[in-house]
Amino acid sequence: MSLTKYNQKRNFKETQEPQGKKGKSESKLIFVVQKHAASHLHYDFRLEMDGVLKSWAVPKGPSLDPDIKRLAMMVEDHPYSYKDFEGNIPKGNYGAGNVIVWDNGTYEPAEESTLTPEKQLLADLKKGHLRIILKGKKLKGNFSLVKLKGKEDNAWLLIKKEDQYADKADIILQNKSVISKRTLEQLEKENEPEPVKKKVSSTKKTTETNQPVTFIKPMLASLSDKPFDDKEWIFENKFDGYRTIAVCNENDVELFSRNKISFTDNFKTIASDLEKIEHHVVLDGEVVVEKSGRSDFQLLQNYLKTGKGKLKYYVFDILNLDGNDVTGLSLLERKELLKMLLEKYDFTNVFYSEHIVENGIKFFDQAVKKKSEGIIAKKAYGSYAADKRSKDWLKIKISQAEEAIIIGITEPKNSREHFGALLLGQYENKILKFIGKCGTGFTQSTLKELYEKFSPYFIDESPLNEKTGLRDTVQWIKPKFVCQVKFAEWTQDNHLRQPVYLGLRLDKNPKDVVFSNEIITPKKETSMKKEIHTTDKNENDLDLKVGKVTLHLTNQNKIYFPDDKITKGEIVTYYNEVSELILPYLKDRPQSMNRFPNGIEGPSFYQKDVDEDKIPTWIKTKKIFSESNNANIDYLICNDKATLLYMANLGCIDINPWNSTIKRIDNPDWVVIDIDPEKDDFKEVVKVALAVKEVMDSFEAQCYCKTSGASGLHVYIPLGGKYDYDSVKIFAEILAHEIHQKLPDSTSLERSIKKRKGKIYIDYLQNRKGQTLAAPYSVRPKPGATVSTPLEWNEVNDKLTPQQFTIKNVLQRFEKKGDLWAPVLGKGIDIKSILKKTEAI
Repeated sequence: MSLTKYNQKRNFKETQEPQGKKGKSESKLIFVVQKHAASHLHYDFRLEMDGVLKSWAVPKGPSLDPDIKRLAMMVEDHPYSYKDFEGNIPKGNYGAGNVIVWDNGTYEPAEESTLTPEKQLLADLKKGHLRIILKGKKLKGNFSLVKLKGKEDNAWLLIKKEDQYADKADIILQNKSVISKRTLEQLEKENEPEPVKKKVSSTKKTTETNQPVTFIKPMLASLSDKPFDDKEWIFENKFDGYRTIAVCNENDVELFSRNKISFTDNFKTIASDLEKIEHHVVLDGEVVVEKSGRSDFQLLQNYLKTGKGKLKYYVFDILNLDGNDVTGLSLLERKELLKMLLEKYDFTNVFYSEHIVENGIKFFDQAVKKKSEGIIAKKAYGSYAADKRSKDWLKIKISQAEEAIIIGITEPKNSREHFGALLLGQYENKILKFIGKCGTGFTQSTLKELYEKFSPYFIDESPLNEKTGLRDTVQWIKPKFVCQVKFAEWTQDNHLRQPVYLGLRLDKNPKDVVFSNEIITPKKETSMKKEIHTTDKNENDLDLKVGKVTLHLTNQNKIYFPDDKITKGEIVTYYNEVSELILPYLKDRPQSMNRFPNGIEGPSFYQKDVDEDKIPTWIKTKKIFSESNNANIDYLICNDKATLLYMANLGCIDINPWNSTIKRIDNPDWVVIDIDPEKDDFKEVVKVALAVKEVMDSFEAQCYCKTSGASGLHVYIPLGGKYDYDSVKIFAEILAHEIHQKLPDSTSLERSIKKRKGKIYIDYLQNRKGQTLAAPYSVRPKPGATVSTPLEWNEVNDKLTPQQFTIKNVLQRFEKKGDLWAPVLGKGIDIKSILKKTEAI
């Protein structure tokens, strides 16, 4: 590493950090530890060497407890002058955040040498093992920095050695800077930006200086199929119009769609009405045109063309008031604030959206009588989740309506001019799918107007990857137009029945128009007592009642394993039979869905982020931040049989849960040793598994073995969720080294296949956060439909084969042996006591 990398990452016109130049202490070498609140709080441990500060990021900070081994990630060299840096790194710069000097002092090698101290330290650094004595204000005595070998070649351990300064107390609690005596929190407060001041307009009288407000992407509702009563929920009318965000500043009102398309010119009467507000506010509501007290999307479309009709803006939420973000308030608090605000003014086109509490079923019945669009259910005490689709808001429709992409038109017949029908599509897994054609809802002028809009976007080839099966002459259109249609129902082949054109959507991006019919209950229902294994083999689609949920299972006769003639239905049936065994190992765990929609010989894909608007409302999900994506991911959580069968129906042949639950997301419940052979030599795999048991026996700790269902074996060691992922991965690596030492000729710790040279890989990296392995009792996408099967240790012998257990024979075994895997969810081992036995540093 060099200071070139340090300089490349920084804009010194914006940050007060020192420029990268070498420096040197006059006598003894120095060290410094800086506490740094960047995207994640961590401690930067820096040692002076060769004119620079060699640097490691320590996520949890140093410790004086020899039993605690801290992960330290080596980063780029920093300049010597960085030793005194305290202050703020501005937003938008590398490492943005606040920094204090938490500790500093001098240091030296712990062992005597004929070399100079600095040369000895540089030699030790190269070897990957530094033994040092720190003489700081907080950190004192002997420490080791030990490099870990593996994929992350910058991963080290920072370890306090036993000496007079060793202490079980948490040194991190001493949280003040050794230079300024400030805490990081005090520094952060000092660096808070000054509020933007704005002159008060002479035309408006305000009681205080207001901060300008800006557009906020709205919160979105999930679909639900029936109303309910609940005192924790409120219920509002569902409007049939355009969702509109109003951004109101002094003499300047802007109206936006949910995707920030400007509505200001289209809805001028509303913008003018909102200018009466003497505050800076962001409002959320819906613009409609009504007929007989009911909003009508077609009338709104006519208004946009002719200007005829009265626009109304029904406001149901407030997101910001005078520069104060109020999205963290509860819904009832926000609505009370909103009502107080709107009641101050005599509006013509702006209205407060009323609600009722608890009585959703009665409110829905009233909406039915009024022939309304539907109702919206909202958690009364929920916050506002901007730019998120949440299950805290549920839309319950009365009439069936969908947004659809126009992908083509058919040739007109008889007396009709311009075109006969629209061809409609929606995206499913980013693939454009045909969902039917719409030939009604047009006037003569509408046909002409649409044809003229479409003409510049005519294309020669279909934008679909599938054939529609239509005999009509078709003119294909570039998929850029989105329309609204109402319809009778979804058919079994996922087409709209009797769609009627309502109008174009100006506010929708075609990429956002996705297939979402899962919550529609099919008309045909089988008996509640009907089980999958009694289903007629000729039945391709069927409904299955699982508890209170009716699952619509599709394409059950589709062949998933061609050589064995095993169908999708047989996989679903297996999971139905084995659900009680597998569910304890799935409960509360994020699922990485490995989907094979066309069986094991077709293409497959992993799906982690589920679209909450597409999945049934009864399915549980959990938002988890992904550092690789720099965004939250909605993971599916499989806690019941219905969800398990839903996943199997999606083409999930194997089930892949996280090692931790959402209750302790950073603490895995087990250590995994994944024994992964490169070549077909299962007898050697067995030897490695037995070596794992031998190592664990020497520690007087239990471990459990199962077939992977592919070519290897998995050994699990229960932890009881007591340790975080960093600690567990380090422990797994220590175990892997112990195992490798027993079988150096047949095993390898090299992740690179080329470097393994045909040896069996002991994969300890499966113990990182977010990694998944096939669950016990999971089918695998391998010939024969093999099953990942828990074993008794006396079964781990030369007679064991990878293909021994399949969906054809395991159910009888499971009935006889029960759940051999149950102890994996037990109390767990004591890693600390084992590390004391293995530590030879």
